[in-house]
Amino acid sequence: MITFIPLTGFLGAGKTTTMTATALALQEQGRKVAVITNDQGVELVDTKLVRSKLDSVAEVTGGCFCCKFEDLVEAIVALVASDDVDTVIAEAVGSCTDLQATVVRPLRQYYGEDMVVAPLTTVVDPLRHLAFARAAERGEPESDLSYLFRQQLTEADVIAVNKLDTISADRAEDLLDSLRKTHPNARVVGYSAGTGKHLGSLLEAWQAPATNQDVQLDIDYDRYAAAEAQLAWMNQELDLTAADGGFDATTWAGTVLEELSAWAAQNDAVIGHAKITVELADGDFAKLSLTESGAGPTLDRAAASAATSGRAVVNARVACEPDALDSAVTEAVEAADRAAGVTSSATTPVSFKPSYPRPVHRLAPAGA
Repeated sequence: MITFIPLTGFLGAGKTTTMTATALALQEQGRKVAVITNDQGVELVDTKLVRSKLDSVAEVTGGCFCCKFEDLVEAIVALVASDDVDTVIAEAVGSCTDLQATVVRPLRQYYGEDMVVAPLTTVVDPLRHLAFARAAERGEPESDLSYLFRQQLTEADVIAVNKLDTISADRAEDLLDSLRKTHPNARVVGYSAGTGKHLGSLLEAWQAPATNQDVQLDIDYDRYAAAEAQLAWMNQELDLTAADGGFDATTWAGTVLEELSAWAAQNDAVIGHAKITVELADGDFAKLSLTESGAGPTLDRAAASAATSGRAVVNARVACEPDALDSAVTEAVEAADRAAGVTSSATTPVSFKPSYPRPVHRLAPAGA
């Protein structure tokens, strides 16, 4: 019997880090674990990092699990068949919701004889949650992005508050208490996937029964689509060559994200996330990420040494028009080239806005 663990949560919440950390922890317990990444586009930065730590990794690209349901099932079947997997953890696109109806229930109904579907887990960045909460407290009209975020919380069996090390202990406890009061059907746990602190509380939550499986979101798909359409999505590849000697891949990627962060802050553009990997000829790579306008990038992995050439992949999800994001990334790359002594050659930017969500299945709770 296969155990399938579905993760959702807004862009930048740390779903990939959570997925990787819990997969490694489950493997230490003797489980054979595979993971599945998911995105509206192709060429995923996260997949490269995950494959550096785990053996069994698959992708579902070109849409969320709800709209690519058959692709998700095929990925699960392939992983189980090729790697003798007993546990699959999958992270949905960060702008996706309504997964109880479109993914969890269909898997249980059509594949329940072969698969146990664990409680649906929504991963939350505390700073993102607090930002949405402050806007509501000021009496601002609920934005479409905030609406999407609220739906992700409403349908959760488990609300997993990640990155608790980024806020004080008092604020963390207040946030956890508030979520428990406002979402009584969900189990709320706090942890840090980056440090591993309290990660066991999340693993324990996955062993408990689903507590919110009868939820039926009263979701406005037009508004859901509008929320997704606020975000421009860019996946771009670049070839990098040192202008003189070698270059520091970490410096180059960090400069791109610093410039993009400053541009977003100046233009009041919300960053869902921006991520870069730079892969070097010897297989080593650097990976950095950004989740907030005006903030500095996070170093997820540094390259060990300087290199004469490399290949970069940029994934950026920003609330702006696609052509504005193309221009911003182009200018950021030019600044990074100057800072790191690099000559870059990029593919044509492929920024786009996601299409209207059209799930393959949408099932009501049993007895509804």
